[in-house]
Amino acid sequence: MILLAVARQEPAVDFRSAAEAGLVALADKEVLAFAAEAGRVLVSHDLKTMPRHFGEFVQSSQSPGALLIPQRLPVPEAAEQLIMIWAASDPEEWVNRICVLPL
Repeated sequence: MILLAVARQEPAVDFRSAAEAGLVALADKEVLAFAAEAGRVLVSHDLKTMPRHFGEFVQSSQSPGALLIPQRLPVPEAAEQLIMIWAASDPEEWVNRICVLPL
């Protein structure tokens, strides 16, 4: 839902869903490695385990960053936050950084 809302408002944002990327059912560390290899900021709802795995990952590897979206955040607000981040920041600002939305 969030990806569709972002795509409707800003078609230039380059998103890939977990299903499109073949990430469904992979462990957090594998997802982080995939995102790093692809040079993509990870967007996830996993506030439970991802922060710990992200911290462990960046101790030995570089990550393009991660944005965590709580399930309770309304879709329009989540989409607005992602578009704002995309428009107002550079990818280098997110390297090895994890952030929970809303900002």
